[in-house]
Amino acid sequence: CVWSVLLYPLQEFSLEDDPSNLDEMPLMMSEEGFENDESDYQTLPRARANHRQKGLELLPSSSCCDCLARCCRRKKELKARTVWLGAPEKCEEKYPKNGIKNQKYNIITFVPGVLYQQFKFFLNLYFLVVACSQFVPSLKIGYLYTYWAPLAFVLAVTMVREAVDEVRRYRRDKEMNSQLYSKLTVRGKVQVKSSDIQVGDLIIVEKNQRIPADMIFLRTSEKNGACFIRTDQLDGETDWKLKVAVGCTQRLPAVGDLFSIKAFVYAQKPQLDIHSFEGNFTREDADPQIHESLSIENTLWASTVVASGTVIGVVIYTGKETRSVLNTSSAKNKVGLLDLELNRLTKALFLAQVVLSIVMVALQGFSGPWFRNLFRFVVLFSYIIPISLRVNLDMGKAAYGWMITKDENIPGTVVRTSTIPEELGRLVYLLTDKTGTLTQNEMIFKRLHLGTVSYGTDTMDEIQSHIIQSYALVPPQPSGGSTSGATPSRKPQSSAPKVRKSVSSRIHEAVKAIALCHNVTPVYESHVNGEPEATEADQDFSDDNRTYQASSPDEVALVLWTESVGLTLVNRDLGSLQLKTPSGQILSFHILQIFPFTSESKRMGIIVREESTGDITFYMKGADVAMASIVQYNDWLEEECGNMAREGLRTLVVAKKSLSEEQYQDFENRYNQAKLSIHDRSLKVAAAVESLERELELLCLTGVEDQLQADVRPTLELLRNAGIKIWMLTGDKLETATCIAKSSHLVSRNQDIHVFKPVSNRGEAHLELNAFRRKHDCALVISGDSLEVCLRYYEHEFVELACQCPAVVCCRCSPTQKAQIVKLLQQHTDNRTCAIGDGGNDVSMIQAADCGIGIEGKEGKQASLAADFSITQFKHIGRLLMVHGRNSYKRSAALGQFVMHRGMIISTMQAVFSSIFYFASVPLYQGFLMVGYATIYTMFPVFSLVLDQDVKPEMALLYPELYKDLTKGRSLSFKTFLIWVLISVYQGGILMYGGLVLFESEFVHVVAISFTALILTELLMVALTIRTWHWLMVLAEFFSLGIYLASLAFLNEYFGIGRVSFGAFLDLSYITTWPFLWKVSAITLVSCLPLYIIKYLKRKFSPPSYSKLSS
Repeated sequence: CVWSVLLYPLQEFSLEDDPSNLDEMPLMMSEEGFENDESDYQTLPRARANHRQKGLELLPSSSCCDCLARCCRRKKELKARTVWLGAPEKCEEKYPKNGIKNQKYNIITFVPGVLYQQFKFFLNLYFLVVACSQFVPSLKIGYLYTYWAPLAFVLAVTMVREAVDEVRRYRRDKEMNSQLYSKLTVRGKVQVKSSDIQVGDLIIVEKNQRIPADMIFLRTSEKNGACFIRTDQLDGETDWKLKVAVGCTQRLPAVGDLFSIKAFVYAQKPQLDIHSFEGNFTREDADPQIHESLSIENTLWASTVVASGTVIGVVIYTGKETRSVLNTSSAKNKVGLLDLELNRLTKALFLAQVVLSIVMVALQGFSGPWFRNLFRFVVLFSYIIPISLRVNLDMGKAAYGWMITKDENIPGTVVRTSTIPEELGRLVYLLTDKTGTLTQNEMIFKRLHLGTVSYGTDTMDEIQSHIIQSYALVPPQPSGGSTSGATPSRKPQSSAPKVRKSVSSRIHEAVKAIALCHNVTPVYESHVNGEPEATEADQDFSDDNRTYQASSPDEVALVLWTESVGLTLVNRDLGSLQLKTPSGQILSFHILQIFPFTSESKRMGIIVREESTGDITFYMKGADVAMASIVQYNDWLEEECGNMAREGLRTLVVAKKSLSEEQYQDFENRYNQAKLSIHDRSLKVAAAVESLERELELLCLTGVEDQLQADVRPTLELLRNAGIKIWMLTGDKLETATCIAKSSHLVSRNQDIHVFKPVSNRGEAHLELNAFRRKHDCALVISGDSLEVCLRYYEHEFVELACQCPAVVCCRCSPTQKAQIVKLLQQHTDNRTCAIGDGGNDVSMIQAADCGIGIEGKEGKQASLAADFSITQFKHIGRLLMVHGRNSYKRSAALGQFVMHRGMIISTMQAVFSSIFYFASVPLYQGFLMVGYATIYTMFPVFSLVLDQDVKPEMALLYPELYKDLTKGRSLSFKTFLIWVLISVYQGGILMYGGLVLFESEFVHVVAISFTALILTELLMVALTIRTWHWLMVLAEFFSLGIYLASLAFLNEYFGIGRVSFGAFLDLSYITTWPFLWKVSAITLVSCLPLYIIKYLKRKFSPPSYSKLSS
């Protein structure tokens, strides 16, 4: 029975992955499920969604709306194209302009756009309506300026800030678009702006110049027909990539001949994948026609930089269709979670305001023009929602930004988006790039293991002496070549193969293999001024002028190491390479075949023929998983690989096989046939190569270390203790990513790692997810391709499982996939995400996250310019989140609620006042008193809350667990808000009733008395809220009190009731009498003392977690 259940899913998959069956199938038959046929998921959400859609189809209106929406949103379809060389006018389609545009608005849309961004917030829209209502005479309550001045101020500040940002973006774009390039025409070279380049143009790009559009590489000034380009702004990798020119055009005698031939390029439609391309080059006027297939190595993508020589290319994609633009997402306006929460609270306050107004009108008995009275009450109580809320919060954000920039512990930090500093205190997921962010991207050779003996950094000199010794045995030959250094030890070996090789000859073989098996090219800088194309004679071939270039920094590290022990790579082109021995001899080798590294094969191979001896050797190196089955039997490889991986080293296994001439010729015939086949080409080529990969002689195991950035381990530890889940998204190989995850302690030592097997269809994904579900508390490692498949079929289930992991590593991720993962986490978890990276390939992820952090690294400034916060080192993120994130969030929460309390207390007093005066809609405080209350009298003490802190920075870093509390959002919630509402109602009631009860005889002074008590209460409440005093806070308290007392002399006209001014009654002699002073003090004491007592009791019997530490 159990077997039949187990086989059931497999039968399902054999039905060509039939989706209908899979939809109804449970994702995992749990162990108990075999007995009672229950499953963890009854049916998949996709199946349920299908049912829902069937139901919707019955409603004609919904499908009509969908059609309309699709028509409006329809983008121009991307198509494959035929591009004639140097003839843009022959293009059948109209292709996009080649301009870069990062601006959000233009001249016309700027004002409407900014206003829309402001008034889509309920808060601002509400103020606009209230302010407009004051133009209606029957609704007018106070002076116009009391409503319009604050609103105008807020809008002016926002507009200026946006305008400055827009101008900066415009200048950056203009600079890029106006770069000049040489364009080849029939009449010779002409200069053309980057933005005027069209599909079909022949563009010349000099060394160190940015490639302006996606091109096919036709010619180069380099003799070997290949050049290097730097791709760090496209894929984040700092190593140079080798690109090969189209053979047919490279062989033409002169550049001008490009116009004398009739040729075209067929290119596939534009797509996201920067690592693949399919196309054909056809020359029609040759007999027979010349066809060449084009692949990724013939392309020059936009935003990459030419690193060697001068190149000529034909443009195939421009502007929006280039790979780099397709892979960047448009920047969104980021809004902090705190702003959204405050927006919700203001809606609640508005509701309370309307209810209160209706109650007032009802108590009047709906008499007279009650509708007008209702609106007058709404305006009267409009101070419940204070406009100063936005002003205070925006000024607070600016203050936090300034504090972050001025923090000496994190020098060089820049705040680029000043609207979201509070987000730093609410993060749950941190998505980080690997290369250049966690690591320095500097490889250092650490270990060589020969099976019986292992060499580390301190014993490299032994290897050097063995190499010098083995090459010294062979006298230099007059021909200039030399025999292999292993000759002395080879002679006895051929007669008696069982004799073990000496350590010296084994070291020699291993070092030689490492020096030959790679795709590294030595590059020499020419010192000839003016003329970039120096002849070989002018070039300086000395050791200190040589740099190495390769597609992987590991390879450069290996070649640099062989140079350090005496075997130096001095020259290389497409068909040969030369090594220099310690004694200065040159060994020449012909490169017969190269099998490049791919993520599937996980290994690379090379077949070389030594010039002096004619020996043909097949060298191969690769990951231990790929090589273990290829090399001869041994008992040490697996164990040593494990040991090195635990040290955080990247391991490579090196092996070789000697081939006879016949063996090689036989292989070459089969290999060339396979390369020409049309069907299943890649499979046939792989099969031909595999025939060689049998019983290779294992030479050595190498260990290379990718150095981590300073303090990465303690920083990751800190973040993990703070409850932040860390996901590493990298374009690198799976082995490398896993290795760095271990060495950086992203995955702790005692944790298991589950490597998600490569899956290509729905069935495999299904089984793999089931296997993963059974694991508990283990880190997940998954490749980009498998991730794509899982998200296509099982998005919800996959995200749910991945979110339970302590750490996740996604390798071979494209820039778009990185952004996609961020969006998935936002949709499925409702938690705040932060992305951190340092290369152009991280921009999409940084822009998609709630909070983007860029590191200014070796990979340029693209990420740090696109980010919300820019830092100089990864370790700074700890302080940025634990200290500044915490303070910004806590302070803004306190500030927001206090400003609301300030509005609610005065509205409560207004309500009490109106109900005593027979529910008349008459304002209690006139004109300037209202404006002064919200600004000059209480502004400084309230704003000084941005200097408050609950724990010292050292404490926050020492106990990162405190950060966990913040993510629950307890500092600003409906609970805390209700507490403030109760405080406001209590205090407003006390102040008003107290004034009326104590001053019955001097009732005309009620305004002066209640207002004075109100100001004192506010100042005392600020003092109650503060947790850590700062000298500026004390200053603000006394300064505000002083200003109020000084202004009493001038404000007598305002201390009246209604429209009648009782200015005559406010004589200074009365204010200074004892009755006035003790009565005001009594009212203030009753309104504040109970709160002080409650606060003291709460701190004594139920202290918050941070206060236990600070005490």
